[in-house]
Amino acid sequence: MSVRCLAAAILLLTLVAAPARGQIPLTEYTARRDSIAARLDSGVVVAFSGRTPVTDHGPFYQLASFHYLTGFDEPDAGFVMVIRGGKGTGTLFITPKPPRLALYYGAIPDSAATRRATGLPSRSGDGLRSALDSLAGTGLPFYIISDVESADFAKQDSLTRGQQFMRAFTEAHPGLVVRDAHPIVAELRARKSPAELALLRRAAAISDSGHRAAMRLIAPGLHEYDLQAVLEAAFLRGGAQRSGYGSIVGAGVNATTLHYMRDRAPLRTGDVVVIDAAAELDGYSADVTRTLPVSGAFTPEQRRIYALVLEAQKAAERNSRLGMSALAASDSAFDIRAAGLARLGLIESPDSMVDLPWKSDCAALPRSCSQAVIWTIHGISHGLGLEVHDPAQFYAADHTFKIGDVFTIEPGIYVRSSVLDILPDTPRNRRFIAKVRPVATRYENIGVRIEDDYAITERGLERISHAPREIAEVEALTSKVRSKRLTPSH
Repeated sequence: MSVRCLAAAILLLTLVAAPARGQIPLTEYTARRDSIAARLDSGVVVAFSGRTPVTDHGPFYQLASFHYLTGFDEPDAGFVMVIRGGKGTGTLFITPKPPRLALYYGAIPDSAATRRATGLPSRSGDGLRSALDSLAGTGLPFYIISDVESADFAKQDSLTRGQQFMRAFTEAHPGLVVRDAHPIVAELRARKSPAELALLRRAAAISDSGHRAAMRLIAPGLHEYDLQAVLEAAFLRGGAQRSGYGSIVGAGVNATTLHYMRDRAPLRTGDVVVIDAAAELDGYSADVTRTLPVSGAFTPEQRRIYALVLEAQKAAERNSRLGMSALAASDSAFDIRAAGLARLGLIESPDSMVDLPWKSDCAALPRSCSQAVIWTIHGISHGLGLEVHDPAQFYAADHTFKIGDVFTIEPGIYVRSSVLDILPDTPRNRRFIAKVRPVATRYENIGVRIEDDYAITERGLERISHAPREIAEVEALTSKVRSKRLTPSH
């Protein structure tokens, strides 16, 4: 390579490496770190970024908590904040890429670019261990922020870089006080700022466009992956960096599997398709689900189930207001579905119990052992943000909605008669199965979930996702355009 070409390559690397500013202002990242410092008063906070990807299946995406605190979205980094008297001083420890690797994938930003983008000074990653060794002698407690890929899989993700590093570090410093800082960060992440809410609104709007595209395309003879393709194309065209999670497109019996992600089966006349897919924008993920008729119109049985789920969602909406209990919202959605399932003959009565194949405290939580549970298996809500299952303020002890909560409402009903076969052989279950199996056969493979995203603001409850959900709206979009598409041209 000539000197001129090498200089041009270095200039290109410098331009590529300059970190792009996101939608969260620099002052907000500083305020987040200040909030942790104020809560801890004194100590050493240690966090690790994600690792450099070991496949070529996509770009690097930063771990949620590391991004939340630093805004630094490069791999193999560390963050240390020394707190004394409620005031913290933070430093990034950055690992540069080897020159050849940098030519392929782009260089890590230098210290000047990093400081402009994050407001944080930086040092070489090689100095992290010696810096922490020195701090271990101060007597300050250490607060560790977990570097698991997702809080949903924290138990399984037990061999992370941060965990291995801290295990060796604490062995070298007997008596060092080490505490978990994740609950503190989760508490901060639970209240979304106006800037975060703006990103989530945009992510939801992009997600809506994908669901509308799927509604326009759906038809017998296509496959689940055809809908996945049009959904994810709309996300990218809308400006999202990626899907917020693996797109779920389940037709027929697959509609009754909650986290089905194979997305390969054909779309058959008379089936419904559950589509749970959403966009991620600058790290913030929406979460939207719609249930569509392959043929463009719901059958009478599908319509009954769909109407029940939509009624339950709207009941939860009415009970998801500032200061109200999230438990009341969940209970209202459950009660409507239980009463409806009893009317349809899929359970004996709204209060009838079943002996489940898993442990459940029926005395303390009677609803957990209701017959309705086998058809309505999951909860109806979770927080949204940097993870699709993000912390929410209503998770706290009082379970009330507060300004800054962003969350889903997603009731579902899933009828698959094979579920009856996993129930323990007890007198109560035999009576229940004998009564409802013929009805379950009539509603076989009908899975319905309707999920939207919401925020609690000073103005009250705001629904931020708006893909069509009324039966007439869904059928108009899935059938009207199809009839036009399938009409022979002259």
